[in-house]
Amino acid sequence: MSLLYFLPPLGAVLIWSGNMTINQLTVGTIAPSSIAFLRWVLALAVLTPFVLPAAWRHRQTLRREWPKLAVLGLLGMGLWQGLAYVAAETTTATNMGILAAMVPLLTVLLSALILREAPSRGGTLGGLLALFGVLVLLGRGDPLALLDLQVALGDLLMVVAATCYALYGVMLKRWPLGLPPWVVLYAQVVFAVLFLLPPYLLGPMTPVDDQNVWLILYAGIPASIVTTFLWMRAIRQIGASQASIFINLMPLFSALIAMLFLGERIALFHLVGGLLVLAGVIMAQTLTQPLLRKTPSPS
Repeated sequence: MSLLYFLPPLGAVLIWSGNMTINQLTVGTIAPSSIAFLRWVLALAVLTPFVLPAAWRHRQTLRREWPKLAVLGLLGMGLWQGLAYVAAETTTATNMGILAAMVPLLTVLLSALILREAPSRGGTLGGLLALFGVLVLLGRGDPLALLDLQVALGDLLMVVAATCYALYGVMLKRWPLGLPPWVVLYAQVVFAVLFLLPPYLLGPMTPVDDQNVWLILYAGIPASIVTTFLWMRAIRQIGASQASIFINLMPLFSALIAMLFLGERIALFHLVGGLLVLAGVIMAQTLTQPLLRKTPSPS
């Protein structure tokens, strides 16, 4: 497999990691329902002049496939990212990071159940190794310290969000829609705006000001348009299970971004956890043999 296939998931995870470093700034600055809605309104406004003509040319296919596109927009944009904003108000970033790391393993499980894909040795063992690396990172060198964390409503919301995003990747792989990627993205954004409109209207509607406008800009363009396109491309090229393993790189990338832009120092546990995560990702991409070999039937 060409190394170029790994660039889309790496790029998406890098942008998501940047979004994680500023997510805490949204708490108290803009309501979750407001940023969840406004980011996709901005994305829709940016995409429309470029993609609407192509969407119009494929209107027959869009009319036929709209239920699938609506489900994808709800799972991958409405619930995954909308619930994460709500969860940030009642849980810690550490808990959210742990629960987001469930996505790769949930994807392997759902792929086996829905796509009938046999889990590979690398996907299973690499996913577990990468998850342990994440626990080392978030436990600051002591994974057992995470046992002391209390479960909050935000934790439960993140479990739902992680499940939604794992299911999004699996269904995107299952449903070949016969549409250009940008048209698929555009249709999902339209449905995301429709789904997020009622919570936005119910409020509280935070006015856009000079303190939160740059948060909306980052969330609406790089963290919405660019990452979603890169992630769809990654799933098409290497599959949902393998692409989802890259999500475990988010704590490592976030630590590096915080070091560069916030002046935070990298400790030994960052290096150990980061190496474990990287080893898990490499294992998932290289060990593609099925986890369980079929026993030949007696003749």
